[in-house]
Amino acid sequence: MTIQNESFHGLGIAPGLLSLLDTLKFTIPTPIQRKAIPIAIEGKDVIGVAQTGTGKTLAFGIPMVQRLAQHVGGKGLVLVPTRELALQVCDALRNITPAFKLRTVTLIGGESMFGQIRGLRNNPQIIVATPGRLIDHLNQRNVRLNDVQILVLDEADRMLDMGFQPQIEQVLKTVPRVRQTMLFSATMPPSITKIASTYMQLPIRAEIAQSGPAAEKVTQELFVVSRELKGKLLNELLKQYKGSVLLFVRTRRGAAKVAKMICASGVRAAEIHADRSQSQRKEAMRGFKTGEYRVLVATDIAARGIDVQAIELVINFDLPEDPDSYVHRIGRTGRAGLTGHAITLACPDQQKDVRTIEQFIRASIPRSKLPALPNVHPDELKAMAQPFDAPHRRSGGRPTHRPGGFARRFARPGKKRPQYPRLSV
Repeated sequence: MTIQNESFHGLGIAPGLLSLLDTLKFTIPTPIQRKAIPIAIEGKDVIGVAQTGTGKTLAFGIPMVQRLAQHVGGKGLVLVPTRELALQVCDALRNITPAFKLRTVTLIGGESMFGQIRGLRNNPQIIVATPGRLIDHLNQRNVRLNDVQILVLDEADRMLDMGFQPQIEQVLKTVPRVRQTMLFSATMPPSITKIASTYMQLPIRAEIAQSGPAAEKVTQELFVVSRELKGKLLNELLKQYKGSVLLFVRTRRGAAKVAKMICASGVRAAEIHADRSQSQRKEAMRGFKTGEYRVLVATDIAARGIDVQAIELVINFDLPEDPDSYVHRIGRTGRAGLTGHAITLACPDQQKDVRTIEQFIRASIPRSKLPALPNVHPDELKAMAQPFDAPHRRSGGRPTHRPGGFARRFARPGKKRPQYPRLSV
């Protein structure tokens, strides 16, 4: 019994697929694979909630390949939010599809439509696509989805964050109502639950971590630093850590600026974001994986699409726009059972944003003292942390700071605040 629990045996996987997994050195299933695979192989709808880097692709890939091999003529469709994730998922599936004579095709933006049409003419059994490009092919009648037996929404919460919901609903209208639907993500907000109740048939929830907590093997660290000193602190961190670094910023312009700054310090860096062409993004990923680039500067477009083993450090140069993205960013390190580290740089006026992230992950991010920085007086570093960590309220709970701007002008003695008529809305 113990052997079965620690291997893929006993999960309902066919002998031929088990042999292939042994050949590929996949011997011990991850917790999400152990929970989701038996349910999915039975053809039931599944909602899989697990932290990033825990093997969700094989959790739906193994049942998909086995069921498609048993049901000749059907298709599997995997929808993902980004091009990088689509390529990653397709690569993972191609490890197990050839043995069963299943063909795959990837439909993403930034690549030739002609090449994708040629791939579709080979009648692939598995389609991995981003919603926008798939709809392009549907509109041009290059593909039909009336025989889709298995539908997978991977990183569905991110797809909704990126505004893909209308496109997802458009795609769902073209696939059969009677199908198996699997939904996988690291976070499960109410919007996902709504999709599950609308488009899934009595889904079974396979959950190995509550929606929100960060990966257990990723240690976290927070520095409070002014915007002006972020660059100097980053240079010191890159001297301290010698391995590969994935650095996140909020904007495309910021990515280009930070990548240029890193290269000027003598460290090879590449950037990946929506303004880069598909060939540039592929080159950046290739160089980062091979070690040609030590630092990859990315916007959140890459938070769900990078699967590079042994990333030593993730740096949040800018805080993410939402706590979900924080979980996925730091989940790029500490993958596949390895340990990792994540450092976040927050400005003194971003205390509320940090508190929101901590509430979401249900943990406090340890604060670290700023190291000595070139041409920066120690007193300046000491003063910088005070507005962030020091209490801002008296015992009575009232703010200690003076009102500013409009409020200050009407706080002087003898000055009354003007009264405006109430407007009904």
